[in-house]
Amino acid sequence: MTTPESQSPPPQPPVPVSKDRIYRSPAGLAGGVLLLALALWLGIDALVAGEGRTPWMALAALLFLVPLIAAYTVRPAVFAGDDRLRVRNPFRVIVLPWGQVASFRSGYSNEVFTESGDKYQLWAIPVSLRARKKAARREDRRAAGGGQRRGSVLGGHGQSGARGGGAGSAAIEADGPVRAETDKVMDELREMHEARKPAETSQGEVTVRWAYEVVAPAAAGAVLLAVLLGTG
Repeated sequence: MTTPESQSPPPQPPVPVSKDRIYRSPAGLAGGVLLLALALWLGIDALVAGEGRTPWMALAALLFLVPLIAAYTVRPAVFAGDDRLRVRNPFRVIVLPWGQVASFRSGYSNEVFTESGDKYQLWAIPVSLRARKKAARREDRRAAGGGQRRGSVLGGHGQSGARGGGAGSAAIEADGPVRAETDKVMDELREMHEARKPAETSQGEVTVRWAYEVVAPAAAGAVLLAVLLGTG
């Protein structure tokens, strides 16, 4: 028999760990998958059915193109956690503690600035000028429609209509302005930055790592392709 003193304490429940928010470009992913499928289909066909130097040319082209296609379409991602922002760009991975982030900027591209003045582009959150113009047109139509509704309510119901008009305008303001999807993402990152920047766990140094898993095969493919073309 075991005594109460010899019994092991009950296991403690695991501490929940907050997961990072992951931002990627759906259009980039879809286009990258299609391009990779096409490149692999043509390349493998040339490797199997090609004659003479064709298989070597196909191999060099695959080594050169596949890493680059994946780097610019499938690889980019932004991971936003409680303590840091991790930016995975085509050829680099940048880890920025929130305490080192100075600001974000959205122009023709979305960028993050550090306290030391360095700038890094957020490849995974591309800017769509077309989406911005579309959102601006929707916002203009909504604002015009809200003004017409308020005018009709005020004219038809007197004081009770004034209360109804006020509620309607408050609802419109509560919804906020119509924004493009990537601009909404940047707003979320700014909110996380403001909330987490003072935290003790959000301090540290910015680290940058080159993606040699992309650079090495692409460079090897480029060298092999140059040699084959030069000796042909």
